[in-house]
Amino acid sequence: MTTSSFGHLTPETLALFADRYELTMLQGYLAREHTPEAAFSLYFRDLPRHRGYVVAAGLEQVLAALDSLTFGERALTYLAEEGFDDDFLDSLADFSFSGDVRAVPEGTVVFPNEPLVEVRAPLPEAQLLETLFLNQVGFQSLVATKAARMRDVVEREGDGQTLVDFGSRRAHGTDAGLKAARAAYVGGFDGTSLLAAGEAFGVPTYGTMAHSWVQSFPTERESFRAFVDTYGDESTLLIDTYDTVAGAELAAEVAREAGVDLRGVRLDSGDLVALSKEVHERLPDVDVFVSSGMDEYTIRDFLRSDGVADGFGPGTALTTSRDAPSLDPVYKLVAVEQAGEGGLQPSMKLSSGKVTYPGEKRVGRVEADGAYVHDVLGKRDEAGPGRDLLEPVVRAGERVSASPTLDEIRETTRRNVRSLPPAVRDIEEPGTYEVRVSDGLAAETERLRTRLERREE
Repeated sequence: MTTSSFGHLTPETLALFADRYELTMLQGYLAREHTPEAAFSLYFRDLPRHRGYVVAAGLEQVLAALDSLTFGERALTYLAEEGFDDDFLDSLADFSFSGDVRAVPEGTVVFPNEPLVEVRAPLPEAQLLETLFLNQVGFQSLVATKAARMRDVVEREGDGQTLVDFGSRRAHGTDAGLKAARAAYVGGFDGTSLLAAGEAFGVPTYGTMAHSWVQSFPTERESFRAFVDTYGDESTLLIDTYDTVAGAELAAEVAREAGVDLRGVRLDSGDLVALSKEVHERLPDVDVFVSSGMDEYTIRDFLRSDGVADGFGPGTALTTSRDAPSLDPVYKLVAVEQAGEGGLQPSMKLSSGKVTYPGEKRVGRVEADGAYVHDVLGKRDEAGPGRDLLEPVVRAGERVSASPTLDEIRETTRRNVRSLPPAVRDIEEPGTYEVRVSDGLAAETERLRTRLERREE
């Protein structure tokens, strides 16, 4: 089992998952021998729509990328065709990451301006990581958050219903479907329909049948009998191809005739609340699985309307995070070594609406009686309250510890979401979780802002 799939990219070409300007800057940095130590922060400025929190995900793919990030012959040949200099390409042939990475563990809930990942390395190395890191962390964090919200609704409104990712066919590409299945499991789902995710990440896989199975037989009865004769007590029948209630009655008859204890039936269309109740009356000992248009809102409404279901199969809304399809994470230079000043000096962007907090950070999470109270965003070397969320994961290019399992990450997510104030967990009008800026970081920001503004006068 592997944990580092990158779709069609191979070790030969993974380093090309970069915007051209990154390679253009790298060539310029090296040509000018401008390779100071630098620090970059990956974070987001605003929460997506209706979100009170974001679940951090994708770190394992970030670390897997660093493990294999080299420029193979195929990548170098392509860059030569694109007009990059021979001397630059010779230097890339020996590329490997030599820096440090700190990150919040996957499954941690995070908020605006809090770094999910911080990188300290020679400037060219740190710069190269921008697009790849944003891609892996941004997308998976979106889907993990969407999944966590659905699990939270089930936990608060339901009765432990199973959640299965059914969305790979609607994902924006094969790699997106694969990573969405992983992120959904991180967020609290029980499994996925996608076999590739089972093979790549060990996510449990689930499956029933399609309408085409039923339609391919002369009668619905024959289709059901063929399925139960093949799969016995493990059978889950899709009963809404023609008439859902009649399908439920027929499923009961076929199971009885075959001497099979039917495992479940699936509903995929119609008035799901009303149909689920009618089906349950006819099949009281059979699991009912619902898989049409599911998300946190429809699951909540279904449960509040006393719909009967033992599991749900969200698809499109999950894998595309349909109501909030972008996290808009950024990867910004926050500190850089300056000649004659010793060590990294804080740096910040000052453009209107996109001001960044300077320097490497500490994120302290303050807790009381197992509940999260507030966070404190401060300078890395500044003492402060709370548990520091950013942990070292890479030192001098080497991982410092083994990665947690997906099941451990999944449990981290549930523990984090449960620890949030109830209002922050609301799925429509969430309350705001307080993130305080430390006195030291506030003073540093104002000092640097004043200096930069004077420089521009």
